[in-house]
Amino acid sequence: MTKPGLSSIIIGHHGIGVIIMLLDLKKIIAVPGRVSFEYEPDISDMSFSSVVKWLSPLHAVGEVVNTAGALTLTASLSVKMLCLCDRCGTEFEKDKLIPVEAKLAGDLEDPDNPDIFPIADDAVDLDEVLITAFVLGMDTKFLCSEDCPGLCPKCGKPLKDGPCSCKKDIDPRLAVLGQLLEK
Repeated sequence: MTKPGLSSIIIGHHGIGVIIMLLDLKKIIAVPGRVSFEYEPDISDMSFSSVVKWLSPLHAVGEVVNTAGALTLTASLSVKMLCLCDRCGTEFEKDKLIPVEAKLAGDLEDPDNPDIFPIADDAVDLDEVLITAFVLGMDTKFLCSEDCPGLCPKCGKPLKDGPCSCKKDIDPRLAVLGQLLEK
């Protein structure tokens, strides 16, 4: 989905066409102001170990503001996904919201600074900014609930469904005490 102010540029790289989405900032480069955008970056080829599939496209809504010559991009990213719990293996749906704030600059003093994104020809590559924020904002562990107890290490039953019938292992050093308690 492309809204006004966005332009799609096809760049050939080693015989492969790469599409990038540029946000035109000409209106606010030299004077204070703001440029709003709404965009859906393509994440269909991205994979995360616990994401089974994307249930909605990644949706971005935001703006770039020029305040006293400093350009700041703020946005909100949202996506719905089907995930696999890292503790119990259950599939569950998750809505993910990621706030984005990025500094933009035309002249980079340090081109390797990951906190500042470049402006080229009065435009910023939205895919670079938004996909970077999306990857960095994703969870490293996906849980169906914060208190998911996981699986029984013996029988593999999901413990959130209730206790299993496995007997607890007794530390062999304490087995004699267990015999005393049985008497």
